Amino acid sequence: MDYFTKRRILHFFFPNRCPVCGEILHCNDKFCEKCTENIEYYDGDFKINGAVSFNAFYVYNEKINSAIFLMKDGICGNADFALGTELAEHLIKKGVKADIIIPVPMTKSAIRKRGFNQSILLGRQLERVMNIPLYADIVRKIRSTSAQKTLSRDERLVNLKNAFEVSQTEIIRGKSVLLIDDVCTTGSTLAEITEVLMKSGANEVHCAACCKTL
Repeated sequence: MDYFTKRRILHFFFPNRCPVCGEILHCNDKFCEKCTENIEYYDGDFKINGAVSFNAFYVYNEKINSAIFLMKDGICGNADFALGTELAEHLIKKGVKADIIIPVPMTKSAIRKRGFNQSILLGRQLERVMNIPLYADIVRKIRSTSAQKTLSRDERLVNLKNAFEVSQTEIIRGKSVLLIDDVCTTGSTLAEITEVLMKSGANEVHCAACCKTL
């Protein structure tokens, strides 16, 4: 059974909804027409230290953040489909090519508390659309860190030092890596993991996030 057939069947029992406003949609729609018109699209020129490129599709603000919250809370099953599919199609248009996809990891305790890693949910959508394999456990977060949003830029850099490790260097050695996250603020997390990947033998790293703060 293919992916969209499963969506049609699930839609019969659990109608697909817009992850921003909750309006019922067609089974394969991403957002309702009104929210699609209201959402702001990112066109900035942000750079991540050490990365070949950075791309984001949406501006992170009140017009899209409910979809991010729903995805993190696991309430709206359409949020990862909508956000991930749009990001994947955007990356294809931008000409981003990679050998493997790696999601920003969470600690084991954080995953147990939430039940999943939202970056992995996004990664599965990118894997499906871009036809690039997702490796969800190559990069691990090996220690808990303070919430990045509570820290200054300099504090964020110190907070993340030695927080990540690559468990299987043979898989990324010589590869082009697409590193993904849901929201990028200062880029500190992406930059730290990029550095770890490059030191572990990656040929290059492309970074992407669904949303970028302004």
